[in-house]
Amino acid sequence: MNPVVGLDVAKGESEVQAFLDKDKPLGKSFSVKHTKEDLDSFVSYLGGIERDTGVRPAVILESTGHYHTPIIQCLEDSQYLYILVNPIISYQSKKTSLRKVKTDAVDAYHLCVLYYKEEAV
Repeated sequence: MNPVVGLDVAKGESEVQAFLDKDKPLGKSFSVKHTKEDLDSFVSYLGGIERDTGVRPAVILESTGHYHTPIIQCLEDSQYLYILVNPIISYQSKKTSLRKVKTDAVDAYHLCVLYYKEEAV
């Protein structure tokens, strides 16, 4: 197993999508507000994935100016590996998709797909 969690970061909240392995999404996406309570709940969610898979999941997200700052701080405090992606790279990756759908859930999903594409290289 190679779990990853994709975050589509926006002002005040993020959309979360987890994958257990390539082509194996874990449930549906959900929103996390950038509050202490929700971020603590998010870290618990990551811990649950780690317990289920035996592997600590990586977190992939786009650089969003200052909006991602509370998430990065939370991940660093909890010692989770995160990958901060340049939005241009993420955008280029999404352009290869045949479906041109723009939603936060789809963006979080595509970040996970990007993680597995880059891993294969």
